[in-house]
Amino acid sequence: MPSPDSARPAPDSDDPAPHAADAASAVPEVSEVSEAARPEPVIPDAASAAEPPKSPTRRRTIAGVVVLGLLILVVAATAWVGIRGLQARDALEAAIPLASTIQDEILAGDGAQAAQTAADLAEFAAIARSRTSDPIWRGYEFLPFLGPNLTAVRELATVVDDVAQNAVTPLAGLAGTLDLNAFKPVDGSIALQPLLDAQSSVDQADTALARAVEDVTAIDTDNVLAVVRDAVTRLQSVTEQTASSLDAMDRAVTLLPAMLGGAAPRDYILLFQNLAELRATGGIPGALALVHTDQGSVELTQQATAEDFDPFAAPVLPLGDDTTLIYGDITGEYIQNVTLTPDFARTGALAREMWRLQFGLEANGVLSIDPVALSYLLDATGPITLATGDELNADNAVSLLLHDVYARYDDLKQQDIFFAAAAGAVFDAVKSGRADPTKLISALARAGAEHRVLVWNADETEQAVLADTTLAGDRPFSDDSTNRFGLYINDLSGAKMDFYLDVETAIGQQTCRTDRRPQYTLEVTVTNTAPADAATSLPVYVTGRGISGVPLGNIKTMVSAYGVPTMYNLGVTRDGVDAEHVPATDASYPVTSLVFELAPGESTVLHFDWLGTGPFTGDLALRSTPLITLHETEKLDLSC
Repeated sequence: MPSPDSARPAPDSDDPAPHAADAASAVPEVSEVSEAARPEPVIPDAASAAEPPKSPTRRRTIAGVVVLGLLILVVAATAWVGIRGLQARDALEAAIPLASTIQDEILAGDGAQAAQTAADLAEFAAIARSRTSDPIWRGYEFLPFLGPNLTAVRELATVVDDVAQNAVTPLAGLAGTLDLNAFKPVDGSIALQPLLDAQSSVDQADTALARAVEDVTAIDTDNVLAVVRDAVTRLQSVTEQTASSLDAMDRAVTLLPAMLGGAAPRDYILLFQNLAELRATGGIPGALALVHTDQGSVELTQQATAEDFDPFAAPVLPLGDDTTLIYGDITGEYIQNVTLTPDFARTGALAREMWRLQFGLEANGVLSIDPVALSYLLDATGPITLATGDELNADNAVSLLLHDVYARYDDLKQQDIFFAAAAGAVFDAVKSGRADPTKLISALARAGAEHRVLVWNADETEQAVLADTTLAGDRPFSDDSTNRFGLYINDLSGAKMDFYLDVETAIGQQTCRTDRRPQYTLEVTVTNTAPADAATSLPVYVTGRGISGVPLGNIKTMVSAYGVPTMYNLGVTRDGVDAEHVPATDASYPVTSLVFELAPGESTVLHFDWLGTGPFTGDLALRSTPLITLHETEKLDLSC
């Protein structure tokens, strides 16, 4: 029998309400329910009583509002980052070129304009840094793809701001109070106080630029857009170039006061290297002079020629086995041969000792310059009339000093006297203040970069200031980013035929071995450009008169190629054939020396090879003897 409940219609049936009788029968009598079975009353809290339960529709509405709000925040933040990124980009594009502009303005002596440009740079740099340093920007750096770009731009802006605040601003302040004419000699003297006053600002700026080079190099550009990578590359180029110039300036203002006799009088031997008869660091020192400095005053107190030095019976100083094996004892026996070695520190010590033995004075150091550098200085001084009536200018100096003089004078001593007189006249023009200071600085910088000006101080502390610079004249120095090779040329003709020697170079590497050790090749193309009738058409002193057994017009040369100290020497080929050579080591550098002879119009191609110790993806560079005409070293394409 069905229960009473089974006959009750469902709440959602068509019957609007249960029958009264049925309802009454369903409610038990109060007396029928025990006290123990009676449930406790449920008393809702005030909130529950005040708010009805949320429906699913309302919950969906609230969630939608939250999502929409978050979406708006994301869009707003993205727009914020985008707008500030554009502002930072515009500021950086305006700021980066100004660093080079300021350098040019400082060198031009326009202190007021340099100060204004520095202020503009600082403003742009501050804008770029502020736009890329807020929390929203930093948060977006964690996003894939976009993040690395934002990080690179922020680091870029930080470097530019650091340069502006700690390098450019001090230099601009210095330029605003200092006239380049303050460095111009007056009555043979250079004021030392401006150099001393500049030391602090230049040192601060130099430190900041060196830091900037490291920081911009450390920016990761592996996963960034091309436009960001280009900006980093551009800044790296600007900072490296500026840092190089500033480093030279810092060393100059540090060293010059002492070398100019600020603390005590100094004496320096000046070598004039004759490029018509090549030596590793330039040419033979046919003419020499003694430079005396005292409290900024500079004088040529003595001039001499190679003919004033008798050959010494033995090297005046120990040479070491390396130098003796490659260049021979004559390096330390003849003043003309002290430049056979590419180590100018050794050259300086030998020349200083020879001067002491010959004239009884022990100099404080040795300086060197060549005729091409003199031509650069003549561009700053303007033409000079010599005692002979010749006009010496930037265009004719090299030809007059390295070629024409030999047709005019048959006597060797007369040739050296003319050379010394010309060099002395240029020195006097610079000393007297005739040189435009801006052009003079540019001339010296160019000559220094081409290794045409060399300096050796007997004081090791002072010489350390020049360490790793072109002025020090050391063997090539390699680092993690660049492998630097050396190519040094020494004449064996006993003539002045190197006026006609042309040398072109190319360098490259290839990796063909399974152990990934690369092979490096230096290609050297040497040509004797003398006329075919050189034996009869050229002055006998130019052709060497055959005193070394070399036919007139021919050029006999020793080429020494230096690899990186860690490399293994693989030898040399000449015109595709293995060549007889002298393998050696010079201060841990693997060296290959080759002797050959070229007739007029003849050319030869040499390939020097080395094996590296491990994979290398950096740059390759070459330091070579500063010839009359320098060709840029080309990239050599190699294949396995």
